[in-house]
Amino acid sequence: MTFKEEMKARSEAISRDITAYLPKEEGFQKTIFEACNYSVINGGKRLRPMMMQAVYELCRGGAGSFGEEDHKILMPFMAAMEMIHSSSLVHDDLPCMDNDVLRRGVPSTWAKYGEDMGTLAGDGLMIYAFETASASTAPAEAKAEAIAILARKTGIYGMIGGQTVDVQLTGKQPDAKQLEFIYKLKTGALIEGSFMIGAVLAGADAETVARLEEAAGCIGMAFQIQDDILDVTASESELGKPIGSDAANGKVTWLTHYGMERSVRDVRSFTDRALEIIRGIGDHPFLEELLVYLIDRKS
Repeated sequence: MTFKEEMKARSEAISRDITAYLPKEEGFQKTIFEACNYSVINGGKRLRPMMMQAVYELCRGGAGSFGEEDHKILMPFMAAMEMIHSSSLVHDDLPCMDNDVLRRGVPSTWAKYGEDMGTLAGDGLMIYAFETASASTAPAEAKAEAIAILARKTGIYGMIGGQTVDVQLTGKQPDAKQLEFIYKLKTGALIEGSFMIGAVLAGADAETVARLEEAAGCIGMAFQIQDDILDVTASESELGKPIGSDAANGKVTWLTHYGMERSVRDVRSFTDRALEIIRGIGDHPFLEELLVYLIDRKS
């Protein structure tokens, strides 16, 4: 199986499994269930849960070491991470944030269901993610640590903290330190959480978890800088959302701060460091190819 075939198979399997955790669209609050499910089901490559699974396999001895018991341990957290990621996109698209009416080539959640339901759907998904993660059959201590990581990387010390600084500095001129802070938290935190949770639930020691957190932080930086590049080089059909939205919203990005040549070089440098760390832990060809794919992607 080629890398692209394996990625497609993993993505489809994750999507099917995530669907099983979504709420039934019934009852008086049916609309919020529909809006939540719409934002999760509507495409996406499932990169964060895919990374979580690959890191779990890495720490358990390599690719392919994922059976039924592993599924019961990890899948609730994989679904939870995708729900949180989806919630962040729902909120990012709101009129008070980026005001985007397209997401993955279709109307964004607020554009389809209204700003009020878009706000509530983002809130609802973020809370429901923790209810979903609690269904994991992992040993109590490991599950508690994984939930703590999920909360920290989502909240005010993680993704939401990064979004806060990003919003406050929109239309202003953030310096290099502020820009890196935004990227490390807004984008990197959920990737770090995915790597760390996969490692913790696989029984990795604290040193390995810390090394994987560093690797994931590098991937988060590379991923966001590549997003900046795509925002000005990709077409709307490739990206699945409006292009040039950063400039339209008055945002300074890595690309506008450092230029194209430095940005391309930094994407490669951050990725190389992540690969170096992962190879020092174990052998997982799919995970390595996935990280390279992230910097070569066109959408």
